[in-house]
This record gives sequence, structure tokens and C-alpha cells, in this order.
Amino acid sequence: MIKSELIAKLAEENPHLYQRDVERVVSTIFDSISEALAGGDRVELRGFGAFSVKHRDGRVGRNPRTGESVEVPEKAVPFFKTGKELRERLNEGYTGS
Repeated sequence: MIKSELIAKLAEENPHLYQRDVERVVSTIFDSISEALAGGDRVELRGFGAFSVKHRDGRVGRNPRTGESVEVPEKAVPFFKTGKELRERLNEGYTGS
């Protein structure tokens, strides 16, 4: 599901709201999560999961095409850990492939 599909689904389930208002709410939520992560904070949505930032140290990597050594700088990456309720819901009736 992409952002526009989420907005359309929420607008459809809440006919008393204008789609532009739903879009504003969804954008505000995503912007708030992004700002918190950029500020180094952790965002927890009970039953869904937690967003946090992990730091990766710099390292020496390899260019797969040339085999040449390349310096990879340290960086911050977003990390998501699922909540217990979401994990249980995903695994209801799951028998494996």
C-alpha cells in the first residue's frame, strides 16, 4: 500500500471527512515521525511497533563492478521493530511456505 492508497482508504472509511483533510492528517503524522527520528528520538506506536535510528560505523567496502576498495562513511539509518500485536496478527494461521 502506498501513501495515496492509505489516504483513499481512510477517506472511504470516514465519509464525514474531506479527502484533503485526511491527506493533511496522514502527512502530518508522517512528517512528525520523520522529524522525531531526525532529532534522534524514538517513536513508539503501541501494538504496531517502534521506529528508531541506528548508527552504522564507517567501513571499507568494495565496488562490486571493479573490486576497488571504497571508503563508506558512517551514517544513520531508520530501523523499525514490530510490536507484539502486529507480529501475532501477521502470524495468525500462518503455516509457512
